[in-house]
Parts: sequence; structure tokens; C-alpha cells
Amino acid sequence: MSGNKEYSREQLALRNGQDREEIWVAYKGKIYDVTKSRMWSKGQHYEHWAGQDLTAELGDAPHDENVFDRFDVVGTVAKHR
Repeated sequence: MSGNKEYSREQLALRNGQDREEIWVAYKGKIYDVTKSRMWSKGQHYEHWAGQDLTAELGDAPHDENVFDRFDVVGTVAKHR
């Protein structure tokens, strides 16, 4: 998968682990594939849900943004036009 593709927020929302098999989350405009992470099984990680932009929520997490380094970037969130 190429990390250069843009996805709308609606397309991201479908990758929630329930509507489709893919489990994606966004952070600072990048979309990460967390499908293989056992921490995101069924599209949920503690009180966080996949298919969303988690940028604002990371401040409450017990880890920093380096947690995303282990996941593939599948694309970016398309800017509203």
C-alpha cells in the first residue's frame, strides 16, 4: 500500500474494524494501518475507536507519538476543499 494516497474522513471512518477488516487511525494528518496490532482488536483500543483522527486524544495516552513508528502509513487525510 502506498502512503501517498489521500483518503477522506468518511473513507477513514469505514476502516474501523467493523465495517471493513482494515483498522486504521489518523494522527497529525497521516493514516496508520493498525490492523495487525492486538491492542486494536475489533477496532477499539481502551476508550479510543479506530476510523478516527486521534491527534487530539494522544495527550491522554500513557505513550507518546513514537507508538505510531511501528505501523505502516497507508495515506493521508484529505484536506477539506
